[in-house]
Amino acid sequence: MITIKTKAEIDIIAEGGRILSNTIKELEKMVRPGLTTMELNRAAEALILSAGGKPAFKGCEGFPYALCVSVNENVVHGFPSDYALKDGDIVKLDLGVTYKGYNTDMAVTVPVGNVSYEAKRLLNVTKKALRLGIKKAKIGNTIGDIGNTVQRFVEDQGFGVVRDLCGHGIGKSVHEDPQIPNFGRRGTGERIVEGMVICIEPIVTMGDYQIKTAKDGYGYATRDNSLAAHFEHTIAITKSGPKILTDLEK
Repeated sequence: MITIKTKAEIDIIAEGGRILSNTIKELEKMVRPGLTTMELNRAAEALILSAGGKPAFKGCEGFPYALCVSVNENVVHGFPSDYALKDGDIVKLDLGVTYKGYNTDMAVTVPVGNVSYEAKRLLNVTKKALRLGIKKAKIGNTIGDIGNTVQRFVEDQGFGVVRDLCGHGIGKSVHEDPQIPNFGRRGTGERIVEGMVICIEPIVTMGDYQIKTAKDGYGYATRDNSLAAHFEHTIAITKSGPKILTDLEK
């Protein structure tokens, strides 16, 4: 069931979104060759706690850490580890914050040192796909309008869109209805209405879109070992259009 949020609830979610986006900003600054992904996890948890929030992912569906860290062909939900980032890697940072009983969720993909032209293009395309998807999150449109827009843009650029993972509603739980696929047909799915709070998160691959279980046994990786990128924002549906609650520009 889709839960419609009041303005007061959206204001609380936005407060948590500021904590989350500020934390992501600091993590992005840290990314460099030689840094371990576990160091990023420890920093994420410390930053969230110091700002008055709680790590939303820790303990969620058995995930034991604050931060999902997925490198190169690893797509999402990767365990932090003693892996030291290398020049040319791309690293996905997926993080959630619980604040005053409400959750926010956000992801970015960060280049490590000097990355290839194609890797840069993959990141730029995925980031733009998120912006285009957000523009479709308007009252009167459907969930299928979001997915169709993301899919058409990504595939026109020669990349793949992961089908087995999707965005979602969010609020008192990290994952709520509705599901927000990154593919689909216009005019299908739930109608978008004022008060919905959703996470839009294109997951894009340089090769085939099919995925498999990652080596850590929990996360996911591309089946053909091609690079993958992931960007995500938490969005509120308002009368004046979609409002990004995890905006890095704030």
